[in-house]
Amino acid sequence: MSICKLLVSLLLSVCGHALSTSAWSVNNFLMTGPKAYLTYASSVQVGARKGIEECKHQFAWDRWNCPESALQLSTHSGARRGTREAAFVHAISAAGVMHALTKNCSMGELSQCGCDDSNVGKMGGRGWMWGGCSDNVDFGENISKQFVDALENGHDARAAVNLHNNEAGRLAVRATMKRACKCHGVSGSCNMQTCWMQLAEFRDVGNYLKVKHDQAQMLEMDKRRVRAGNSADNRGALADAFSSIARTELIYLEDSPDYCARNLSLGLHGTEGRECLQNSDSLSQWERRSCRRLCHECGLRVEQRRVETSSSCNCKFNWCCTVTCDTCTQVVTKYYCAKRNKGRRSKNGTRRRQHTRKN
Repeated sequence: MSICKLLVSLLLSVCGHALSTSAWSVNNFLMTGPKAYLTYASSVQVGARKGIEECKHQFAWDRWNCPESALQLSTHSGARRGTREAAFVHAISAAGVMHALTKNCSMGELSQCGCDDSNVGKMGGRGWMWGGCSDNVDFGENISKQFVDALENGHDARAAVNLHNNEAGRLAVRATMKRACKCHGVSGSCNMQTCWMQLAEFRDVGNYLKVKHDQAQMLEMDKRRVRAGNSADNRGALADAFSSIARTELIYLEDSPDYCARNLSLGLHGTEGRECLQNSDSLSQWERRSCRRLCHECGLRVEQRRVETSSSCNCKFNWCCTVTCDTCTQVVTKYYCAKRNKGRRSKNGTRRRQHTRKN
Protein backbone atom coordinates (compact mmCIF):
# COMPACT_ATOMS: atom_id res chain seq x y z
CA MET A 1 0.00 0.00 0.00
CA SER A 2 1.63 3.25 -1.11
CA ILE A 3 1.78 6.57 0.71
CA CYS A 4 -0.77 7.97 -1.75
CA LYS A 5 -3.17 5.12 -0.99
CA LEU A 6 -2.69 5.74 2.71
CA LEU A 7 -3.54 9.42 2.21
CA VAL A 8 -6.65 8.58 0.18
CA SER A 9 -7.72 6.16 2.90
CA LEU A 10 -7.25 8.87 5.51
CA LEU A 11 -9.16 11.46 3.49
CA LEU A 12 -12.09 9.21 2.63
CA SER A 13 -12.43 7.91 6.17
CA VAL A 14 -12.22 11.35 7.74
CA CYS A 15 -14.47 13.07 5.22
CA GLY A 16 -17.14 10.47 5.83
CA HIS A 17 -16.67 10.94 9.56
CA ALA A 18 -16.97 14.72 9.20
CA LEU A 19 -20.27 14.52 7.33
CA SER A 20 -21.84 12.55 10.16
CA THR A 21 -20.67 14.70 13.08
CA SER A 22 -21.21 18.23 14.30
CA ALA A 23 -18.87 21.13 13.58
CA TRP A 24 -15.47 21.04 15.27
CA SER A 25 -13.24 23.99 16.11
CA VAL A 26 -9.48 24.56 16.22
CA ASN A 27 -8.11 27.80 17.67
CA ASN A 28 -11.52 29.46 17.28
CA PHE A 29 -11.52 28.63 13.56
CA LEU A 30 -14.71 26.85 12.46
CA MET A 31 -14.97 24.74 9.34
CA THR A 32 -17.07 21.69 8.62
CA GLY A 33 -17.19 18.90 6.06
CA PRO A 34 -14.61 17.57 3.59
CA LYS A 35 -13.38 21.07 2.65
CA ALA A 36 -11.81 21.40 6.07
CA TYR A 37 -9.73 18.28 5.60
CA LEU A 38 -8.71 19.06 2.05
CA THR A 39 -7.19 22.26 3.45
CA TYR A 40 -4.68 20.15 5.35
CA ALA A 41 -4.30 17.34 2.79
CA SER A 42 -0.76 18.25 1.71
CA SER A 43 0.43 18.47 5.32
CA VAL A 44 -1.15 15.11 6.10
CA GLN A 45 0.54 13.61 3.05
CA VAL A 46 3.93 14.95 4.17
CA GLY A 47 3.32 13.70 7.71
CA ALA A 48 2.24 10.22 6.60
CA ARG A 49 5.33 9.91 4.39
CA LYS A 50 7.53 11.21 7.20
CA GLY A 51 6.15 8.60 9.59
CA ILE A 52 6.71 5.67 7.25
CA GLU A 53 10.20 6.84 6.25
CA GLU A 54 11.10 7.06 9.93
CA CYS A 55 9.65 3.59 10.51
CA LYS A 56 11.86 2.20 7.74
CA HIS A 57 14.89 3.97 9.22
CA GLN A 58 14.30 2.70 12.75
CA PHE A 59 13.82 -0.93 11.62
CA ALA A 60 16.24 -1.01 8.67
CA TRP A 61 18.38 -3.73 10.27
CA ASP A 62 15.64 -5.60 12.13
CA ARG A 63 13.99 -8.79 10.95
CA TRP A 64 10.78 -6.79 10.53
CA ASN A 65 11.75 -3.78 8.44
CA CYS A 66 8.46 -1.86 8.10
CA PRO A 67 7.31 -3.39 4.77
CA GLU A 68 4.62 -1.82 2.61
CA SER A 69 1.99 -4.11 4.14
CA ALA A 70 2.61 -2.30 7.44
CA LEU A 71 0.80 0.77 6.09
CA GLN A 72 -2.59 -0.90 6.37
CA LEU A 73 -4.03 1.15 9.22
CA SER A 74 -7.71 0.76 8.34
CA THR A 75 -9.98 -1.11 10.74
CA HIS A 76 -11.34 -3.03 7.75
CA SER A 77 -7.95 -4.37 6.68
CA GLY A 78 -7.94 -8.13 6.99
CA ALA A 79 -4.14 -8.27 7.18
CA ARG A 80 -3.88 -5.88 10.08
CA ARG A 81 -2.58 -7.43 13.30
CA GLY A 82 -2.32 -6.33 16.90
CA THR A 83 1.45 -6.83 17.29
CA ARG A 84 3.98 -4.48 18.86
CA GLU A 85 5.16 -3.59 15.33
CA ALA A 86 1.61 -2.53 14.44
CA ALA A 87 1.62 -0.43 17.61
CA PHE A 88 4.73 1.39 16.39
CA VAL A 89 3.19 2.00 12.95
CA HIS A 90 0.11 3.60 14.50
CA ALA A 91 2.20 5.73 16.85
CA ILE A 92 4.73 6.94 14.26
CA SER A 93 1.98 7.68 11.70
CA ALA A 94 -0.04 9.78 14.15
CA ALA A 95 3.16 11.52 15.28
CA GLY A 96 4.22 12.22 11.68
CA VAL A 97 0.91 13.84 10.79
CA MET A 98 0.93 15.94 13.98
CA HIS A 99 4.57 16.98 13.48
CA ALA A 100 4.01 18.08 9.87
CA LEU A 101 0.83 20.03 10.67
CA THR A 102 2.49 21.79 13.61
CA LYS A 103 5.59 22.67 11.60
CA ASN A 104 3.63 23.98 8.64
CA CYS A 105 1.48 26.03 10.99
CA SER A 106 4.53 27.69 12.58
CA MET A 107 6.05 28.37 9.15
CA GLY A 108 2.94 30.33 8.18
CA GLU A 109 1.89 27.86 5.48
CA LEU A 110 -1.58 27.40 7.00
CA SER A 111 -3.60 30.58 7.25
CA GLN A 112 -5.95 29.18 9.89
CA CYS A 113 -3.37 28.95 12.66
CA GLY A 114 -0.38 30.69 14.17
CA CYS A 115 2.10 30.57 17.01
CA ASP A 116 1.11 29.40 20.46
CA ASP A 117 1.27 32.63 22.46
CA SER A 118 -0.76 31.42 25.44
CA ASN A 119 2.18 31.82 27.84
CA VAL A 120 3.81 34.92 26.38
CA GLY A 121 4.72 37.41 29.12
CA LYS A 122 4.57 34.88 31.94
CA MET A 123 7.62 34.06 34.05
CA GLY A 124 8.89 30.61 33.19
CA GLY A 125 11.66 30.32 35.74
CA ARG A 126 14.55 32.16 37.33
CA GLY A 127 16.05 34.56 34.80
CA TRP A 128 13.68 33.76 31.93
CA MET A 129 10.15 34.39 30.75
CA TRP A 130 7.94 33.08 28.00
CA GLY A 131 8.07 34.85 24.67
CA GLY A 132 8.86 34.28 21.03
CA CYS A 133 6.86 31.95 18.80
CA SER A 134 6.15 28.55 20.34
CA ASP A 135 5.14 25.77 17.95
CA ASN A 136 1.39 25.28 18.12
CA VAL A 137 1.25 21.58 19.00
CA ASP A 138 -2.37 21.91 20.15
CA PHE A 139 -3.35 22.70 16.57
CA GLY A 140 -1.29 19.84 15.14
CA GLU A 141 -2.63 17.40 17.69
CA ASN A 142 -6.28 18.31 17.11
CA ILE A 143 -6.11 18.02 13.33
CA SER A 144 -4.08 14.82 13.55
CA LYS A 145 -6.83 13.29 15.69
CA GLN A 146 -9.43 14.22 13.09
CA PHE A 147 -7.50 12.38 10.38
CA VAL A 148 -5.88 9.39 12.04
CA ASP A 149 -8.33 8.51 14.82
CA ALA A 150 -11.28 8.61 12.41
CA LEU A 151 -10.01 5.34 10.92
CA GLU A 152 -11.02 3.54 14.12
CA ASN A 153 -14.81 3.19 14.20
CA GLY A 154 -14.99 -0.04 16.18
CA HIS A 155 -15.54 -0.57 19.89
CA ASP A 156 -13.47 -3.69 20.41
CA ALA A 157 -10.10 -4.18 22.08
CA ARG A 158 -8.16 -3.76 18.83
CA ALA A 159 -9.72 -0.37 18.07
CA ALA A 160 -9.09 0.76 21.65
CA VAL A 161 -5.45 -0.34 21.42
CA ASN A 162 -4.95 1.49 18.12
CA LEU A 163 -6.45 4.70 19.51
CA HIS A 164 -4.21 4.40 22.57
CA ASN A 165 -1.10 3.99 20.37
CA ASN A 166 -2.16 6.91 18.18
CA GLU A 167 -2.28 9.07 21.29
CA ALA A 168 1.07 7.73 22.50
CA GLY A 169 2.56 8.84 19.18
CA ARG A 170 1.20 12.35 19.55
CA LEU A 171 2.41 12.53 23.16
CA ALA A 172 5.87 11.59 21.88
CA VAL A 173 5.88 14.78 19.79
CA ARG A 174 5.14 16.78 22.94
CA ALA A 175 7.66 14.86 25.06
CA THR A 176 10.53 15.56 22.66
CA MET A 177 9.91 19.31 22.29
CA LYS A 178 12.79 21.55 23.28
CA ARG A 179 13.02 24.96 24.88
CA ALA A 180 14.83 27.60 22.83
CA CYS A 181 15.89 30.91 24.36
CA LYS A 182 17.21 34.33 23.36
CA CYS A 183 19.34 36.52 25.63
CA HIS A 184 18.54 40.13 26.49
CA GLY A 185 20.65 42.64 28.35
CA VAL A 186 23.31 45.31 27.96
CA SER A 187 26.28 44.17 25.82
CA GLY A 188 24.98 40.64 25.67
CA SER A 189 24.97 40.23 29.45
CA CYS A 190 21.94 37.94 29.21
CA ASN A 191 20.30 39.33 32.36
CA MET A 192 17.00 38.02 31.07
CA GLN A 193 16.01 35.40 28.51
CA THR A 194 12.83 34.97 26.55
CA CYS A 195 12.08 31.36 25.72
CA TRP A 196 9.68 29.37 23.58
CA MET A 197 9.00 25.71 22.86
CA GLN A 198 9.85 24.25 19.48
CA LEU A 199 9.52 20.88 17.80
CA ALA A 200 12.43 18.49 17.95
CA GLU A 201 13.73 16.89 14.76
CA PHE A 202 11.44 14.03 13.79
CA ARG A 203 14.38 11.64 14.15
CA ASP A 204 14.25 12.38 17.89
CA VAL A 205 10.56 11.41 17.89
CA GLY A 206 11.40 8.20 16.04
CA ASN A 207 14.18 7.34 18.50
CA TYR A 208 11.81 8.00 21.41
CA LEU A 209 9.09 5.75 19.98
CA LYS A 210 11.59 2.99 19.10
CA VAL A 211 12.43 2.75 22.81
CA LYS A 212 8.70 2.62 23.56
CA HIS A 213 8.36 -0.18 21.01
CA ASP A 214 11.09 -2.19 22.70
CA GLN A 215 9.37 -1.68 26.06
CA ALA A 216 5.81 -2.22 24.78
CA GLN A 217 3.38 -4.07 27.04
CA MET A 218 0.89 -6.75 26.06
CA LEU A 219 -2.67 -5.81 27.04
CA GLU A 220 -3.91 -8.38 29.52
CA MET A 221 -7.70 -8.70 29.50
CA ASP A 222 -10.06 -10.86 31.56
CA LYS A 223 -11.34 -13.02 28.73
CA ARG A 224 -14.24 -14.28 30.84
CA ARG A 225 -15.69 -10.78 30.91
CA VAL A 226 -15.21 -10.07 27.22
CA ARG A 227 -18.42 -10.40 25.25
CA ALA A 228 -19.37 -9.70 21.64
CA GLY A 229 -20.65 -6.25 20.78
CA ASN A 230 -20.72 -3.28 23.14
CA SER A 231 -21.77 -5.04 26.33
CA ALA A 232 -21.11 -3.56 29.74
CA ASP A 233 -18.84 -6.50 30.53
CA ASN A 234 -16.73 -5.81 27.47
CA ARG A 235 -16.41 -2.11 28.28
CA GLY A 236 -15.60 -2.91 31.89
CA ALA A 237 -12.90 -5.40 30.90
CA LEU A 238 -11.33 -2.83 28.57
CA ALA A 239 -11.41 -0.12 31.25
CA ASP A 240 -9.74 -2.41 33.79
CA ALA A 241 -7.08 -3.50 31.31
CA PHE A 242 -6.16 0.09 30.44
CA SER A 243 -6.27 1.39 34.02
CA SER A 244 -2.67 0.39 34.80
CA ILE A 245 -1.13 1.52 31.50
CA ALA A 246 0.31 5.03 31.06
CA ARG A 247 -0.90 7.00 28.05
CA THR A 248 2.69 7.36 26.83
CA GLU A 249 3.33 3.60 26.56
CA LEU A 250 2.79 1.43 23.49
CA ILE A 251 0.62 -1.64 23.91
CA TYR A 252 -0.18 -4.67 21.79
CA LEU A 253 -2.62 -7.61 21.78
CA GLU A 254 -0.74 -10.53 20.25
CA ASP A 255 2.78 -11.87 19.88
CA SER A 256 4.67 -11.11 16.68
CA PRO A 257 4.95 -13.80 14.00
CA ASP A 258 8.26 -15.36 12.95
CA TYR A 259 9.78 -12.62 10.84
CA CYS A 260 12.57 -14.96 9.75
CA ALA A 261 10.15 -17.02 7.69
CA ARG A 262 8.39 -16.12 4.46
CA ASN A 263 4.61 -15.82 4.93
CA LEU A 264 2.93 -14.05 2.04
CA SER A 265 -0.52 -14.34 3.63
CA LEU A 266 0.77 -11.96 6.31
CA GLY A 267 2.79 -9.89 3.84
CA LEU A 268 6.09 -11.18 5.24
CA HIS A 269 8.98 -11.97 2.92
CA GLY A 270 11.38 -13.36 5.52
CA THR A 271 15.02 -12.39 5.82
CA GLU A 272 16.42 -14.44 2.92
CA GLY A 273 17.98 -12.00 0.43
CA ARG A 274 18.15 -9.17 2.99
CA GLU A 275 21.32 -7.10 3.16
CA CYS A 276 23.23 -6.97 6.43
CA LEU A 277 26.28 -5.02 7.62
CA GLN A 278 29.69 -6.00 8.95
CA ASN A 279 33.39 -5.11 8.92
CA SER A 280 33.16 -1.37 9.51
CA ASP A 281 34.28 0.68 12.49
CA SER A 282 31.67 3.33 11.72
CA LEU A 283 28.77 0.97 12.42
CA SER A 284 26.81 0.99 15.65
CA GLN A 285 26.76 -2.14 17.79
CA TRP A 286 23.20 -2.86 16.60
CA GLU A 287 24.27 -2.57 12.94
CA ARG A 288 27.36 -4.74 13.45
CA ARG A 289 25.15 -7.51 14.76
CA SER A 290 22.73 -7.33 11.84
CA CYS A 291 24.23 -10.32 9.99
CA ARG A 292 23.90 -12.49 13.05
CA ARG A 293 20.35 -11.28 13.69
CA LEU A 294 19.06 -11.46 10.11
CA CYS A 295 21.04 -14.44 8.80
CA HIS A 296 22.60 -16.78 11.37
CA GLU A 297 19.75 -16.66 13.90
CA CYS A 298 17.27 -17.30 11.08
CA GLY A 299 19.11 -20.40 9.86
CA LEU A 300 20.77 -18.63 6.92
CA ARG A 301 24.36 -17.97 5.94
CA VAL A 302 26.05 -14.69 4.98
CA GLU A 303 26.88 -14.41 1.29
CA GLN A 304 29.46 -11.87 0.13
CA ARG A 305 28.83 -10.14 -3.19
CA ARG A 306 30.78 -7.61 -5.23
CA VAL A 307 28.35 -4.97 -6.46
CA GLU A 308 28.98 -2.09 -8.86
CA THR A 309 27.42 1.19 -7.71
CA SER A 310 27.07 4.56 -9.46
CA SER A 311 27.09 8.01 -7.89
CA SER A 312 27.61 11.64 -8.83
CA CYS A 313 31.17 12.92 -8.51
CA ASN A 314 33.48 15.75 -9.58
CA CYS A 315 30.61 18.22 -9.34
CA LYS A 316 31.28 21.77 -10.54
CA PHE A 317 29.31 24.96 -10.15
CA ASN A 318 28.86 26.83 -13.43
CA TRP A 319 28.19 30.58 -13.43
CA CYS A 320 25.26 31.14 -13.40
CA CYS A 321 23.65 28.91 -12.06
CA THR A 322 23.93 25.21 -12.75
CA VAL A 323 25.83 22.29 -11.32
CA THR A 324 27.32 19.61 -13.56
CA CYS A 325 28.60 16.28 -12.29
CA ASP A 326 30.31 13.21 -13.66
CA THR A 327 29.01 9.72 -12.95
CA CYS A 328 31.53 7.57 -11.14
CA THR A 329 31.26 3.84 -10.58
CA GLN A 330 32.93 1.73 -7.97
CA VAL A 331 32.80 -1.89 -6.91
CA VAL A 332 31.84 -2.41 -3.27
CA THR A 333 31.43 -5.49 -1.10
CA LYS A 334 27.98 -6.16 0.31
CA TYR A 335 26.60 -8.96 2.46
CA TYR A 336 23.29 -10.77 2.07
CA CYS A 337 21.41 -13.56 3.82
CA ALA A 338 21.28 -16.75 1.74
CA LYS A 339 20.19 -20.35 2.22
CA ARG A 340 22.72 -22.67 3.78
CA ASN A 341 24.33 -25.31 1.58
CA LYS A 342 23.05 -28.73 2.62
CA GLY A 343 26.35 -30.30 1.64
CA ARG A 344 29.50 -29.77 -0.39
CA ARG A 345 30.16 -31.37 -3.77
CA SER A 346 33.38 -33.36 -4.11
CA LYS A 347 35.64 -33.07 -7.11
CA ASN A 348 33.94 -36.02 -8.88
CA GLY A 349 30.56 -34.30 -8.64
CA THR A 350 29.05 -36.38 -5.84
CA ARG A 351 27.59 -34.67 -2.76
CA ARG A 352 29.58 -35.16 0.41
CA ARG A 353 27.78 -35.04 3.75
CA GLN A 354 29.20 -32.90 6.52
CA HIS A 355 29.61 -34.82 9.77
CA THR A 356 30.16 -33.47 13.22
CA ARG A 357 32.58 -35.50 15.31
CA LYS A 358 31.36 -36.24 18.80
CA ASN A 359 33.90 -36.41 21.57
